[in-house]
Amino acid sequence: MDILLVASAFNSLTQRIYAELSDQGHQVDVVLATHGADPVRAAVRELRPDLVVAPMLRTALPEDVWREHTCLIVHPGPPGDRGPSSLDWAIAERAPRWGVTVLQAEAAMDAGDIWAAESFPVPPVGKSDLYRNEASDAAAAAVLLAVRRYADASYKPRPQTDDSDDSVRIVWRDFYRQERRRIDWEKDSTERVLRMLRGADSQPGVLDELLGREVFLHGGHPEDLLRGRPGELLATRAGAVCRATRDGAVWIPELRPRKNSGDRAPFKRPAASVLAAFSGRDTPPLAEDTVPLELPPRRRTWSDIRYRQRGDAGFLTFSFPGGAMSTDQCRRLLAAYRYALARPTSVLVLGSDRDFFSNGIHLNVIEAAADPAQESWTNLNAMDDLVEAVLRTTDRLVVAALPGNAAAGGAMLALAADQVWCRTGTVLNPHYRRMGLYGSEYWTYTLPRRTGAETAHRLTRDALPISAATAERIGLVDRLVPTGAAAFAAEVERLAAALAAAPDLRRRIAAKAAARHSDEEVRPLAHHRRDELARMHAVFFDPQAPYHALRSAFVRKKPAGSARPLAPVTGTAR
Repeated sequence: MDILLVASAFNSLTQRIYAELSDQGHQVDVVLATHGADPVRAAVRELRPDLVVAPMLRTALPEDVWREHTCLIVHPGPPGDRGPSSLDWAIAERAPRWGVTVLQAEAAMDAGDIWAAESFPVPPVGKSDLYRNEASDAAAAAVLLAVRRYADASYKPRPQTDDSDDSVRIVWRDFYRQERRRIDWEKDSTERVLRMLRGADSQPGVLDELLGREVFLHGGHPEDLLRGRPGELLATRAGAVCRATRDGAVWIPELRPRKNSGDRAPFKRPAASVLAAFSGRDTPPLAEDTVPLELPPRRRTWSDIRYRQRGDAGFLTFSFPGGAMSTDQCRRLLAAYRYALARPTSVLVLGSDRDFFSNGIHLNVIEAAADPAQESWTNLNAMDDLVEAVLRTTDRLVVAALPGNAAAGGAMLALAADQVWCRTGTVLNPHYRRMGLYGSEYWTYTLPRRTGAETAHRLTRDALPISAATAERIGLVDRLVPTGAAAFAAEVERLAAALAAAPDLRRRIAAKAAARHSDEEVRPLAHHRRDELARMHAVFFDPQAPYHALRSAFVRKKPAGSARPLAPVTGTAR
């Protein structure tokens, strides 16, 4: 079928639906509803789709569109749930399970007939993590089922009514406003503070005040040892800040200054850097509270990089907000990687236990820098150093384990490993074009090595998301891990143990070292890096390069179309 996706952003769920419907053989186009209803109407007139699907839509579809075409809305709530803040309420009310419902569009919000519904568990994670993982799994399953039912033409969608025994209970939940999220540091328990922070981790954040400035708090993790007066700032760690609660303390990784706060960069970035910009000469800096890479048993504290070892397999885990990796994060991860190499293992696994793998350089930190061009350059070189270290590891097998999405330089970091293991449902974007960049991270070596030159050229030219299944088919991924997000880490640990015990492991390590030596003789890694960085340097230090406008639009959540059109996110794509 010809299917048109209408979305308010080409976000993770929209990309997943695009990729998985494409895998099913459908012709999928995308139009963004960021400039009102006219682009949507124009796309429908031009493409004449068999079906319209809205995976993530903040505004209503035009009435003339949904009256003339079957339009399916993906609502992140169970059947009967209505309102714009469904996941927020699920987390706030500590729901053990929640759901996704695919509804037919009509005049009343979320009131249309039900084409499909799937439920999912609600673990104690942030809203964005939940959205990209458990909710995304359920949404993809529900959309694929609804599309099959529509194509079959015999299925009759179920109406939402209150007058039959098998009907769903209609519940309207209002917009979850800041008044409900507000934290009373003197009275609220750590459990409630964490719930409020997790329920707003990506958007909209929890509005609060620090050092006399209004800021939004993003993300929250428990701390087991540090204590202080409720609301007191206690320490920093790896860019995060620790704040005391009534009965404990929490780590907050990111802050976003309110637009009227006087900060020139009112967007999310590492919390410690925002506080540093607020602090005056009379404000003493917070102490850095460090923890070892290998945490002692029973410690319950936050750390964005950790190492653990199970027999002959080592696990270097990292989890950075939004998957972005700043200069500091790249350098700390490289130091941790070198630490892991000093451990006696034959297999080393890189990745997070759940959610993002990596999305490459940290555009928010770059945008906030005094010299964004120079920070872009410094960040990219730090990323290249990390990727090079992985490529030059020849004494053990390195596995990149992807529980969630990877893009741009983050995808290339994964490809530097000997094997790539990917959770089903993951979306990969192995390209840089959407940000107006040529790319680095040795992609000119690793991407063609896996897919061949022709496919590598197509991936970087088309700049479209691909599913984990497609990535395996074309050689980007070696193993699909068909688990839910919560079970991924345990399954990876089991697979790594089996790999470390494989009888041919030594032969495989020797073959890897020989191949690296042979490739180096054909074309040294230094030549790939030199040529890639020459292209990137020309872009970074050209004030007129589209990269700068695209980066600014991305960071500030503005439509990129005014900067430079890149299909499909600013129009339709074939």
